[in-house]
Amino acid sequence: MRSPVALARRVASRAKANAGPDADPLPAAGYPPGAPAGPVEQLDDDELALVNGLLPWQCFTVDSQGRRFGDRAWTGKRDVPQDIPDWRVGVAVERFGGLADKSVLEIGCFEGVHTIALCRQARQVTAVDSHLVNVVKTVVRCNLYGHQPVVYPANVEDWAEDPGLAYDVVFHVGVLYHLHDPAAHVARLGRVAQVGLLLDTHVARDEQATETMSVGGRELRYHRYEERVGPGSVFAGMDPESRWLRLDDLVSLLEDAGFPSVEVVDQRDERNGRRVTLAATKSRAHGLS
Repeated sequence: MRSPVALARRVASRAKANAGPDADPLPAAGYPPGAPAGPVEQLDDDELALVNGLLPWQCFTVDSQGRRFGDRAWTGKRDVPQDIPDWRVGVAVERFGGLADKSVLEIGCFEGVHTIALCRQARQVTAVDSHLVNVVKTVVRCNLYGHQPVVYPANVEDWAEDPGLAYDVVFHVGVLYHLHDPAAHVARLGRVAQVGLLLDTHVARDEQATETMSVGGRELRYHRYEERVGPGSVFAGMDPESRWLRLDDLVSLLEDAGFPSVEVVDQRDERNGRRVTLAATKSRAHGLS
């Protein structure tokens, strides 16, 4: 009879085989020590190997002993330890007057790395993701780090309107550029976020934005992006096509949604294109509603 650890490693091996070929497995330990990881620190090496093999992890963190929790997606994709906290959590803390007294909705929790950092800062955290496997991985990672946020699956592309859905801050990283109707989603965010929105997304360059759509009586230009949807496609949206907005149009949509102050915190060029980080607040005085 196979041991639980051996069985877990076999499950992980099958998951990786289904995802495609990759290089040799990552080492289980020997990384620069990470931030204290709560109950993870109490797992012995075999127990941590079991956790790493039970789910098809696509990123990894490191505990204070330099041991890996999770795995890379593939060579070149999430193949270095993820920071806790990520710098964008720090931006949210700074721009919105701290999070200790605030509720936070995280849209697109992926595998809980940002969720953990938000739990360490905010009064209450709710996290959602369109992919059920990401929800499960977020629950596992957060609990093993000693946090219990509210986590549930939600396709934010077609969320039903809920007048009671309100949070102080919305933390929104890596999702908008996967949506088929980002304009409608931004309008929804204006009704959900009561203090501010931290939004990190790809945007279209002017020369890329060759398609147009009508929103509120005006024409917006966008870049049509083909999503690689399908089983196990946790890095894709739920629709075969997404639309990348131009930065100027995105800022205008945020202002129309009730965020009079929109700060472009960062712009950078990544492998897939231009990416920006925006801090949008409901008041021109940061952190006040």
